[in-house]
Amino acid sequence: MAFDIDDILPDRESAQQFYLKYDPKEVLGKGLSSVVRKCVEKATGKEYACKIMEFNDDSVEERTSTLREIQILKLVGGHPNIIDIIASFETPNYVFIVMEYCPYGELFDYLTKVVRLSEKRTRQIMASILAGVLHLHSHRVVHRDLKPENILMDSTMNVKITDLGFAAQIAEGEALYDLFGTPGYMSPELLHCSQSDDAPGYGLPVDLWACGVILYTLLSGLPPFWHRKQHLMFRMIMEGQYTMTGSDWDDVSETAKDLIRHLLVVNPDERYTAAQALQHPFFNQERTRRRDFMAKRTLKAHIILVWSIHRLRTLHYRPQPIRGKELLENPYRFKSYRKMIDSTAFLLYGHWIKKDEHLNQNRATLFQTEEKCDLIRHEQQLLEQKNANATQA
Repeated sequence: MAFDIDDILPDRESAQQFYLKYDPKEVLGKGLSSVVRKCVEKATGKEYACKIMEFNDDSVEERTSTLREIQILKLVGGHPNIIDIIASFETPNYVFIVMEYCPYGELFDYLTKVVRLSEKRTRQIMASILAGVLHLHSHRVVHRDLKPENILMDSTMNVKITDLGFAAQIAEGEALYDLFGTPGYMSPELLHCSQSDDAPGYGLPVDLWACGVILYTLLSGLPPFWHRKQHLMFRMIMEGQYTMTGSDWDDVSETAKDLIRHLLVVNPDERYTAAQALQHPFFNQERTRRRDFMAKRTLKAHIILVWSIHRLRTLHYRPQPIRGKELLENPYRFKSYRKMIDSTAFLLYGHWIKKDEHLNQNRATLFQTEEKCDLIRHEQQLLEQKNANATQA
């Protein structure tokens, strides 16, 4: 089967249900046997993404896989970090899956632009990815192809797990043996299945290994496992050979590295689950920091409030004294003069003087300089005096 994204869209007669509700637009992406187009709902004008797959008589297995993807999307839909399916249409040769539109595209493209992310931004993205994985696993659904290319960003830069074409729902204790996924994100137990007939199989933990690879990549801008010879890369994965040293890791906290170590664990039984990962200090420290910050800000606000009330009660009886020396040294300290400075400074100089700790600049320095027009007049007088002296000589 070959699908050319430049081919004419399915004819309107064979896909009447789709064309009645949606108007297809430009191509957003493509796969081996599918194309994703933007489409507009005629009744509302809302934009969506439509995945269009073409099938022939020899692609029964692929069609079954696509219908399974639709079923899983409906099962796990409604979560803020998993792509929502809006509608689906089936014809003898095509299947249409209408999903929410994510205008910021793939996380992979975003990472390509910025190379690496700060820990704060990484924390936000990984918390969302792990929340989505936790929701999938709560329904016993294993994604099997988690990677930045399969994570989209919506209009608010919120991440959405998508492309569940390799996903499977498994029963408690059930193991999978098929080789699915992208090489750099495959887990050791999955690779064992391709090399040994007596391999124990794999399950939900393969997604957490992929999360570890994504976390590593977001923080460093590099993949943890890579070799130009794929069999050597697979050996690195199966032995868990990766490093977190060098200049790319100098600014990464030990807490972030510790989470990576708990995700990139060769033994799937010892690997963190999604729930355990979300409880790691890498995520909790942000909550603790935010709580401490809010507590300090609240305390400061209370102190200012008490001080303000005290000043208001005593101001009538104890007005702020103004001494001549203090006025000359820092007129901006006094409210009456401060209002005058603020109201006239911009008119005189055309700009504010920004405070700079290193240069000890503040608006009070305005009174330590002459007005620009006076300086010009003074320079003209000096020049006239100089010319007069030269003439007399």
